[in-house]
Amino acid sequence: MTKVSNYPYINQIDRNSIRILHVVGAMDRGGIETWLMHILRHIDRDRFQMDFLVHTTKPCAYDDEIRASGSKIIPCLHISKLWTYAANFRRILKEYGPYDIVHSHVHHFSGYVLRLAKQLGVGICIAHSHNDTSAVEYRAAWYRRGYLTLTKRWISHYASLGLGCSNKAAANLFGLDWQSDPRWQILFYGINLNPLRDRIDPVPLRSELGIPSDAFVIGHVGRFVEQKNHVFLLEIAAEVAKHEPKMRLLLVGEGSLRPNIEQKVLQLGLSDHVIFAGVRPDVPQLMRGVMDVFLFPSLHEGLGLVLIEAQAAGLPCIFSNVVPEEADVIKPLVQRISLSQPVSEWVRVVLQQREMRSTITQSDALAQVETSPFNIETSVKQLESIYQSQFTREDIVV
Repeated sequence: MTKVSNYPYINQIDRNSIRILHVVGAMDRGGIETWLMHILRHIDRDRFQMDFLVHTTKPCAYDDEIRASGSKIIPCLHISKLWTYAANFRRILKEYGPYDIVHSHVHHFSGYVLRLAKQLGVGICIAHSHNDTSAVEYRAAWYRRGYLTLTKRWISHYASLGLGCSNKAAANLFGLDWQSDPRWQILFYGINLNPLRDRIDPVPLRSELGIPSDAFVIGHVGRFVEQKNHVFLLEIAAEVAKHEPKMRLLLVGEGSLRPNIEQKVLQLGLSDHVIFAGVRPDVPQLMRGVMDVFLFPSLHEGLGLVLIEAQAAGLPCIFSNVVPEEADVIKPLVQRISLSQPVSEWVRVVLQQREMRSTITQSDALAQVETSPFNIETSVKQLESIYQSQFTREDIVV
């Protein structure tokens, strides 16, 4: 297959694969990054070559696997210095390109990324919305609102295509009337279900974490950032512990606010009840072998990929009503509570799960997710189809 590049600095190139540059902050373990890794592991690499432009030079959790797969990790620094960032971006595309597609995952900053990519002649520019930050934007200072207005305008002007992980996420980046523009569409995350099929022995897992075999374990997976609402999570745990002394709160993740949360644990007298597990590669195993209930009181979410995993693991899931409704994959496992409700209501629902028998088995839960749009096999096929259809439309095809 012969392609004529529309890059101004390359006239013609022969190759057999579509080259995609994903733009992401860092390839650490997070919802977006984990989904991208699922895509990398399952995509047809004879047809699609993925590289990753990141905004850091620090080693990240997925870097080694990415390089081992034949893909590149390419740092592009100084996102707060737009002219310097632009120079770095141009150098990277000249050195590592040409790329047929730039697929940006950095929310509003995608507007600037796609503007640069389009100026450099990239034919297909994709903005991907993974979050709904509308509540935060509403409270933003005037200069921040000016930045948001400008970057959204750039996205509208320069994006060949926009993807959202939910209706809320799409509306946040592409506007409330996003459905009227055929460029904007929904692409659900897919998760790898294989780890959820393995046999699990909970005894060594709990022992490793210092959790008694008869403890009631509340689980949470998320970065230590304001969005995940860890302080409220601890307030719930403190009240649950008064009713259930054998309660343990298992926190999986890292982030800038972890020291603050550790201090809050001490203040609440929860040192014997809270386990900081850090970043773990075995989250599905922890969900199945350690956790009894999954608690997720986020202040805002684009979807909440870990909620899909938790449901596939058969866990009762209690989460805030700001989470998009698309996350309700297995209705019997899902309970939504308003963030305006007091801690006591959250505690009541958590303790209720302690006594309730699940109406659905883990194998049945897994089967439901397997036939849903959240199966990685489905997600990969949809993304491959999107890439191929965009590529076919481009006038770079001879």
